[in-house]
Amino acid sequence: MDFKFKEKYDCADLVGIMEMLRMPGGCPWDSAQTHESIKKNFIEETYEVIEAINKKDASLLCEELGDVLMQVVFHAQMEKEKGTFDFDDVADGICKKLIVRHPHIFGDVKADTVDEVLTNWDSIKMQTKGQKTTTESMLSVPRELPALMRAGKIQKKAADVGFDWDDVSGSVDKLYEETDELKEAIALGDKDRISEELGDLLFSAVNVSRFVKVDAEEALTAATDKFLNRFSRVEKKAAERNIDMKTAGIEVLDSLWDEVKSGAE
Repeated sequence: MDFKFKEKYDCADLVGIMEMLRMPGGCPWDSAQTHESIKKNFIEETYEVIEAINKKDASLLCEELGDVLMQVVFHAQMEKEKGTFDFDDVADGICKKLIVRHPHIFGDVKADTVDEVLTNWDSIKMQTKGQKTTTESMLSVPRELPALMRAGKIQKKAADVGFDWDDVSGSVDKLYEETDELKEAIALGDKDRISEELGDLLFSAVNVSRFVKVDAEEALTAATDKFLNRFSRVEKKAAERNIDMKTAGIEVLDSLWDEVKSGAE
């Protein structure tokens, strides 16, 4: 294949390389892929971008953004082969969307605050998507999003039209109410109801996070990190004291946990 090596490549080169990989005689793996076969790759690459951001590693971020961009080009190339659209159409579409949704920049609409910008954005989004009701707007939130994130987005849309507690106390009271209902379902041993009530409890917890302006996904990630850190220290203490964690019993392990939690050595 005819390919010109360069000192520095650009976006057009990436599109050309992907086309070359997918063409007859190209890479057997790349040419065999479909949207469905690599959709999980897209998710993984996106999370790796988040990892780079969290690490504040600019070099890693540059690399991982490239991997995400490759996924965009990959999917666009598949559609180009079908004659539906190509990468330029993707770029054209997002440029037009940004222009339409920023009338305070590209038009004569006034929006001096972040809240005003977001209000305009949501209003224009509903108009351009032909959404006439809040329910239609809610249904447009992808079910494939992480559950906590989807819950937060749908709750915000309800709050935007006044369907919300006056303050955080209402959402906290609801959290306790759902906890009691979960306890009742567990006592009855009703698996279907347990699942339902657990879902309600998690949904209520997200509502509290929205009121206190804490991202539920990030809060849960931090809590998991904290648990992992403390568990590792419990495991270390157990090993130092020749305690078999599998047979020690929860009372002994809980005592070790309390030691770790209190910072006792």
